[in-house]
Amino acid sequence: MDPQRLKDNFALVGGNGGDVAAYFYSDLFERDPQLRKLFPASMAKQEEKLLTALSHIVSHVDDTPSLVPFLQDLGRRHNGFGVVSEYYPQVGASLLATLAYFSGPEWSAELEQDWAAAYGLVAQVMAEAAAEAANGGQGAEPTA
Repeated sequence: MDPQRLKDNFALVGGNGGDVAAYFYSDLFERDPQLRKLFPASMAKQEEKLLTALSHIVSHVDDTPSLVPFLQDLGRRHNGFGVVSEYYPQVGASLLATLAYFSGPEWSAELEQDWAAAYGLVAQVMAEAAAEAANGGQGAEPTA
């Protein structure tokens, strides 16, 4: 995963602001309509929160000591909103589709691999923190 490539791509994509967030949520709700019920009727604030979180994640992608606590907090908060680990793959697919769309001809197989790897790590940290919160801070259940 190339952190600078992610930062450069997000600088390109992020310039589309609200359009990026609107596209992301439209794609997400098309993939999994049941997820719509987790969000408010007016999505303006939610779209802003998404862009703020993505911007923070990308700007700290190469600063693990700073990024991990942020992602853990995000995972715990998402757990409180009813987000479960089964939702993460749809979110990742929508994120990649959105990034590809707004990257246009700049999108490449390498960029897709970088974003997929970064999202996989983000989702893992968030899901582990959410599982710990769901278990009353006792840690996630063993998976094996």
